[in-house]
Amino acid sequence: MSQISLSFPDGSQRSYDAATTGAALAESISKSLAKKAVAYTLDGALRDLSDPIGKSGKIEIVTRDDKRALELIRHDAAHVLAEAVQELWPGTQVTIGPVIENGFYYDFARNEPFTPDDFPAIEKKMREIIGRNRPFTKEVWDRDRAKKVFGDKGEAYKVELIDAIPEDQDLRIYYQGDWFDLCRGPHMASTGQIGNAFKLMRVAGAYWRGDANNPMLTRIYGTAWADQAQLDNYLHVLEEAEKRDHRRLGREMDLFHFQEEGPGVVFWHAKGWKMFQNLVAYMRRRLADDYQEVNAPQVLDKSLWETSGHWGWYQENMFAVKSAYAFTHPEDPEADQRVFALKPMNCPGHVQIFKHGLKSYRDLPIRLAEFGYVHRYEASGALHGLMRVRGFTQDDAHHFCTEEQLEAEILQINELMMSVYKDFGFEEVVVKLATRPEKRVGTDAMWDHAEDILKSSLARMAREDNRIKTGINEGEGTFYGPKFEYTLRDAIGREWQCGTTQVDFNLPERFGAFYIDSDSEKKQPVMVHRAVVGSLERFLGILIESHAGHFPLWFAPLQVVVATITSDADEYALKVTKKLKAAGLQVETDLRNEKINYKVREHSLQKVPVILVCGRREAEEETVNMRRLGSQNQQAMSLADAIAALVEEATPPDVKRAREAA
Repeated sequence: MSQISLSFPDGSQRSYDAATTGAALAESISKSLAKKAVAYTLDGALRDLSDPIGKSGKIEIVTRDDKRALELIRHDAAHVLAEAVQELWPGTQVTIGPVIENGFYYDFARNEPFTPDDFPAIEKKMREIIGRNRPFTKEVWDRDRAKKVFGDKGEAYKVELIDAIPEDQDLRIYYQGDWFDLCRGPHMASTGQIGNAFKLMRVAGAYWRGDANNPMLTRIYGTAWADQAQLDNYLHVLEEAEKRDHRRLGREMDLFHFQEEGPGVVFWHAKGWKMFQNLVAYMRRRLADDYQEVNAPQVLDKSLWETSGHWGWYQENMFAVKSAYAFTHPEDPEADQRVFALKPMNCPGHVQIFKHGLKSYRDLPIRLAEFGYVHRYEASGALHGLMRVRGFTQDDAHHFCTEEQLEAEILQINELMMSVYKDFGFEEVVVKLATRPEKRVGTDAMWDHAEDILKSSLARMAREDNRIKTGINEGEGTFYGPKFEYTLRDAIGREWQCGTTQVDFNLPERFGAFYIDSDSEKKQPVMVHRAVVGSLERFLGILIESHAGHFPLWFAPLQVVVATITSDADEYALKVTKKLKAAGLQVETDLRNEKINYKVREHSLQKVPVILVCGRREAEEETVNMRRLGSQNQQAMSLADAIAALVEEATPPDVKRAREAA
């Protein structure tokens, strides 16, 4: 037998027979490792323990507590789900059952669709199958045999799948006891290794192969984890996420709505628009010393987007328009038949502003900022409240600088971003470098240069700020340049990608942008695209969910409600409201003839941070009773002290810093 050389994680190398399996290798290392092993990797590729290793390479035994085992747990759970369904309802056809984020699903063909009422019986049967601890074993069949076996079983969908598999690929059949399925693998050693930390979540209809012309199947979704604690935590996060859903809170707090006549665009209500403007005002203050705020047109001739490359590379995400008259009178020579585009991005407009007038190297860096409203086409099924829309506002900016200034600009942007995120309560930030995609403009040398600068900057950022964790997103850059992607972790542990910093040597060249260098020669600037929060609409959705609507006072759209106990206090309540408004607070007065507990409960549901209760005694003593959202306690205070405390609390953090620095 031939010998192979295997490299282990500790750096050691050993020789083995090529026919040695992963299981035998684990056994040779230690019996305890063999008991915990569920798979192995060879040069990073996950394989069945029963597979012969076959060739030299880097090898690692994967145990069940390894993060990589989680995908196997979910994959195997999908197979057990399919077996359970067919045991309970013979004649049901199984189709496909992949692993997805946080779980798995399996699609079934059955005359009567499944419902959540079926879940207890299915889960019980799944636990029974797992308890049998049957080994997963693999066979390779030829096509004729596979089609005959599945055809004889009435599995028409499996026969169709077999026909779709390329001729040069093996047909692998995995058994778990007597039940078997067509599958690429790999799998763990036995069903018992799945464990019982799983739960069926929901059912949905799904067309076979995603085609509406094909039959409708029933899709059962499940989740599976390494242990019960992980499952419980996941279910808790889901429960919290449902409570925090920004669409529900948007209705309860009267912030915004969506409707069919405007798919993917927001109808902001007064309180929601106030919150939106609070965010814009905050960002304006943060940019005031370093940026020039500009505004570029919404609609531009498609020739500009052809020059930028968007028309060729991004056209499927753009909205094109003509005048209504041109549509209805295509034969009229006087009609303007040009095609325009609603801007999906602000960058081409900013290049035009930079190009207007001669620029010197002494003028650089030039930083142009815009709260630009952009339109991007999203499939209707992908739209999701504020998180995925077709029309949104970017806190967009573009830095035009020399190459010598580039790293300093990147670091300045990072400092701004980290400060903004901290002000909004995000302490954990992951910054990932997204490298060149397969489809791109520019030379490889240009991309090498841009990526090298970003790599150097990323390393420095991580050294200087221990809040920053780093990573690489291979091939996820934009078509014109590599970028940093800033990912935030919210109050319940979910991650949201928000800010970006993109280095672009291409767009200035395509538009012929230049400045006059110290030697009086024309030179092309480097363009840095950056957005701190990205889409303001999406960022507000993230804030609503992270804070569960309990905004800090400085950001709340309605900060205080003054509520009366009896009508005797109406005049005093109006006086309190007037003084609070004069102090700059956002206030409403509730003089309704309702019990005070009813008023407090109603305003608490609307997430009003502070309720000042006024009765006859408060009116006589010039005091208020302060109640905080989420607290049962109340605090009696003089009106003057209450106003002073609320004004201080309602002062934005950036304003406080500026005041302290003055």
